[in-house]
Amino acid sequence: MSAVLACRACGTDGITPVPQLLAFLPWLLVPGAMALLLAAGARWAVGCAWGLLAVAAVGFFLRPYDATRPPAPGPARAQLRILTANLEFGGATPDLLRALRREKPDLVSVQECAPEVCAVALDGAEVRAAYPYRRIVGGGRAEGSAILSRFPLEPDGEVRGTLAMPRAVVRVAGVALRFQVAHPMPPEPGQVGLWRTELGRLRAVTAGRDAAETVIAGDFNATQDHAAFRAVLDTGLRDSAALVGRARTPTWPALTAPPLGAQIDHVLVGAAVEPRAARFLDLAGTDHRALVVDAVLHG
Repeated sequence: MSAVLACRACGTDGITPVPQLLAFLPWLLVPGAMALLLAAGARWAVGCAWGLLAVAAVGFFLRPYDATRPPAPGPARAQLRILTANLEFGGATPDLLRALRREKPDLVSVQECAPEVCAVALDGAEVRAAYPYRRIVGGGRAEGSAILSRFPLEPDGEVRGTLAMPRAVVRVAGVALRFQVAHPMPPEPGQVGLWRTELGRLRAVTAGRDAAETVIAGDFNATQDHAAFRAVLDTGLRDSAALVGRARTPTWPALTAPPLGAQIDHVLVGAAVEPRAARFLDLAGTDHRALVVDAVLHG
């Protein structure tokens, strides 16, 4: 616990098992409080001091990271509804289709879009009628990703990664919105370096350029307690859920969320996209909860 808090305070993700434990940093309040109570019962001054420090540190880091809302660049142009969903090898495809009919999002980021299930379904007549513009890439059960749009889009390359992370420029009410799918590899033991590298490539989408008209949506396999994720935010993006007071709502694993879990699915937006609300959807067949963000596009 001390190592996890020290890494969080120093702005580093450290080595296994620290990155994995950082995802669940809020729950360190439990062992910290227990240690404090036990130390107090034993009248152990050093233990009490450590317990107090640990609880105070976790409480401090519970605050949303940089949830200030920058000024919008120009007048409101359009209402936008954005949905992101990890389908777990395409298993949640039927529920995604129901969510598309019910929620009617304007822009959709899909991860783990298995070709034989998800890609086929998204190419059906009903989905094509609702979303005439799309990009579907990747050839494996976990590798596949998709962008669906009600607005015209142009392919704009992709972020190189183990899993497909396509990008498109979407034309909405005269604004050219850069829309990027996020799906870096998770920080499993033995591949923390790869996870950090792929998050760094997502950061490069906005680093050194204007981030105002950018949206990066998907499964980041990272929370605000990971330094590699905060580095993405430091380019000028903001976490939609944090901006509307839902920074700590868990999205994974769906089996225990929302009472217990971590928020690793995000919709990051530049200043031109002003989030107004965020909702989390439970989809059958996946270990992730989907995220729907209602926003206003400025420009």
